[in-house]
Amino acid sequence: MGKEGFLSPKAIGNRIKAKGLQKLRWYCQMCQKQCRDENGFKCHCMSESHQRQLLLASEDPNQIMDNFSQEFKTDFIELIKRRFGTKRVHNNIVYNEYINDREHVHMNSTQWETLTEFTKWLGKEGFCKVDETPKGWYIQYIDRDPETIRRQEELERKKKQDLDDEERSAKFIEEQVRRGQGGREPEEAPVFTELKRESEEEKITFNLAKGSCSSAEGPSKASAALGPSALKAAGSVKRKDAPSTSEAKEKKKKSALDEIMQMEEQKKRSVRADHWLHPGIVIKVVTKRLGEKYHKKKGVVKEVQDKYTAVVKMIDSGDKLKLDQSHLETVIPAPGKRVLILNGVYRDTEALLDSIDERKFSATLTLDSGRMKGRRVDGIAYEDFSKMA
Repeated sequence: MGKEGFLSPKAIGNRIKAKGLQKLRWYCQMCQKQCRDENGFKCHCMSESHQRQLLLASEDPNQIMDNFSQEFKTDFIELIKRRFGTKRVHNNIVYNEYINDREHVHMNSTQWETLTEFTKWLGKEGFCKVDETPKGWYIQYIDRDPETIRRQEELERKKKQDLDDEERSAKFIEEQVRRGQGGREPEEAPVFTELKRESEEEKITFNLAKGSCSSAEGPSKASAALGPSALKAAGSVKRKDAPSTSEAKEKKKKSALDEIMQMEEQKKRSVRADHWLHPGIVIKVVTKRLGEKYHKKKGVVKEVQDKYTAVVKMIDSGDKLKLDQSHLETVIPAPGKRVLILNGVYRDTEALLDSIDERKFSATLTLDSGRMKGRRVDGIAYEDFSKMA
């Protein structure tokens, strides 16, 4: 037989056996050593290194157990958070994934004797939601990360805001429709019945509308016996009147829609002001009265006086100037920068610049403060917002 070496069948078999998980009863947690059989475990327990570890553990056994318990709990919760997230999963599935790591902390070295006891402890401490079923215990991780909680609250706030906007719009449209109808309740559809004559001698009479009998002598002669020619004339009058009523309804609908649009425009005009200066914004000097030193130069508004006058500190020279708002203009930054809305419905609201429409001299902003945070607004004119310092 050849000499035994690294590639011998026995060496390969030993490596295959050592690669997988072995029996827990032959594992020493203090030394973190896995023995292959009972004889190997017995020899390890008699070794000097194992005896030295036992002496160290005997000094403070509770501290050693607490350290192992803390490490086991941390690794187990990290596995749930990374592998399963907030999904509801059986505790045995999580534990089987946990013990796949050969270097894991064994449960028999912790303060918990069984997996069920550890599962109940997780629910009691508030790390997970636990529930018992006929198939066993299920756990669900509770994510208490501040960033996750903030993101969830922001999504809920945005949904509530969208619902409030939709309700307000629906109530507003309903009010306009009611006003367009003149406060009247919707008319019920007419009920048509069969034309019957009670007696043969009775004559058929027709009661015409007020506008169709202008040539009559008086209101007392509204009902009269009519011949076949008169019936044809009445039918033709009704056919001519039919399109006029539909046109009137369409006109009424259009007028209600126009009224809604007009009120929206009036609302926008009512919140606009003739002053736009605000501390902390970047502006540009457009007057030539101060010379070429300050013309087309940028500065930061430090103070606003009487709504129309600003104390400006120039960025290049550091000089302080007192200028009227007619001598200044707003500064449009690059997309993605922070701006401050200076006029209109969203006045004094911070936002992020998304895009610029050069043809309409306007921009699209995403609100970054206030109750409308996260809302995307289109058509904000250049003069209604400026870059923040």
